[in-house]
Amino acid sequence: MVQRAAGVLGVPSDFVARLSVPDREVTVHVPVRMDNGRWRVFKGYRVQHCNARGPYKGGIRYHPEVGIEEVRGLAALMTWKCAVVDVPFGGAKGGVEVDATELSQGELERLTRGYTLLMLPNWGPQTDIPAPDVNTNEQIMAWIMDTASSALGRPVPAIVTGKPVAVGGTVGRREATGRGVAIVTMRMLERLGWRPSSTRLAVQGFGNVGRWAARILADAGLKVEAISDISGAVYRPGGLDLDDVERHLRESGGLLATYRAPGIQHLTNAELLALDVDVLIPAAIENQITSRNASQVRARMIVEGANGPTTSGAHRVLLERGVTVVPDILANAGGVVVSYFEWVQNLRGEVWGVGQVNERLEQIMARAMDDVCHTAEQYGIDLRLAAFVLALHRVVESLERRRAPVEAMA
Repeated sequence: MVQRAAGVLGVPSDFVARLSVPDREVTVHVPVRMDNGRWRVFKGYRVQHCNARGPYKGGIRYHPEVGIEEVRGLAALMTWKCAVVDVPFGGAKGGVEVDATELSQGELERLTRGYTLLMLPNWGPQTDIPAPDVNTNEQIMAWIMDTASSALGRPVPAIVTGKPVAVGGTVGRREATGRGVAIVTMRMLERLGWRPSSTRLAVQGFGNVGRWAARILADAGLKVEAISDISGAVYRPGGLDLDDVERHLRESGGLLATYRAPGIQHLTNAELLALDVDVLIPAAIENQITSRNASQVRARMIVEGANGPTTSGAHRVLLERGVTVVPDILANAGGVVVSYFEWVQNLRGEVWGVGQVNERLEQIMARAMDDVCHTAEQYGIDLRLAAFVLALHRVVESLERRRAPVEAMA
């Protein structure tokens, strides 16, 4: 996609080559004393892609399949995500090759603190600021901040975002990604002239992102007709009672497959993707809409709440069928935007209220949606390519301005 964006902009090949490789890749081996007294060594990574627009920024994931190639690709994606919403960060990503579910809380803490100490020479509030990602959370970010502060001999809350509010985190961060998805959805409805009260919605994935997006869009008047989790989907024409669904999830231990209510139909996740709705939000995992099932998707608009839920082959099929696709690097960027707010508050020693956070998030996400749409119209391209064109333009402009020759500045 970056190559295609470069072709649209006429970006020289040397810039493309420069941006096709990261600035730095770090691999560490983290020794951890386990609860049984024995030592295990875990492999950890951090890739810093490009800091032309600001400090590196990106999450840390704990997963048994984490590897350098995956982290490298995700770091580059963060560069484009930060650029498309125009926050002053570059892209980075990190991870540890571990099944976090097999570790006790103490083992998880020791792993996190060991990984932090080994990575600390490469991290800092003006250098590289980690955040939560797959299988990491507020508590892990608090351990990172505490370890860094102890090692440096001073409080450094701005070294990491996604922390608990009690230790310098920000209100609004937990729901930020889902809220961002909702904001761009509403902005597209407005641009397309669709009335919220007449718009039917299906959300695949009822985790943090999907749940908040569904709740906020339901409050805005959309009919949330279907939602799903790992156990399956529930569907009710005319709209679900999300309060009742939430009550069931709290009382049942969290599986939609056991939800029963009048008018409820139970579907598979695959069947949810093919429902006759106006808007589909895939907010679960990657590669859910593929060239095999793209022709079955009946939604007129797809807003990608997850990372990479639509394959490139599926994207071509959807475009040929006239489906509007709001790409992930724009749609789910609300988390990094509010991480930016947290970083700013930490650096300034300020505390913002939830109203201030949400208002500023809406301003940035709505402006980014408008910028991507304008770029698409300007070049006659789809929204995904337009998002990469916009992001690449901003990164290349930063590189050019930072390295302009003296005579060009006279």
